[in-house]
Amino acid sequence: MTDAPATTRSIRRLSVPLGLPYAEGVRRFEELLPAVDVEQFTTLTSWDEVVALAGRAAPLGLMRFWTLDVAPLMVGRAGRECVEYLAGNHVIAERMYRHDPVAMLYAPLRILIHADAAGDAVFVIDQPSSQFGSLGQPEIAAVGRELDGKIAAVLTALGAEPPAALAG
Repeated sequence: MTDAPATTRSIRRLSVPLGLPYAEGVRRFEELLPAVDVEQFTTLTSWDEVVALAGRAAPLGLMRFWTLDVAPLMVGRAGRECVEYLAGNHVIAERMYRHDPVAMLYAPLRILIHADAAGDAVFVIDQPSSQFGSLGQPEIAAVGRELDGKIAAVLTALGAEPPAALAG
């Protein structure tokens, strides 16, 4: 039996204090990135309709596909509040998927908001361009850089200073 091909890669993890109490940071994030209504999308009959609906459903270009409130699962364990999200836009993801379905390892994006020791919200994400750039395809890497900009816009809308690394 031969070993399966392996790839070693580096990613950049960004942790951005939001300057808001945890509950307020989560509330504002969820307002900015609405939950996707999958049923609405599955009733459409053309890709043009999908693109149009995604444009209306995602004011900042991203939607929430999944949410997990982590702390309640840690029954009996001391810990801080923490919520995890899968967020993205399948219209954007398709632009990578057509080149390599492996891009879906990183789409939708994984975002975490947790409370720091003072109870304030901290936004954490593995930088999209570092994830998608690891696939070694210029078309996919370009979309990763575009997603960096969308994350910077979300942080700005939350009132936080986006890290310089997201500026491209």
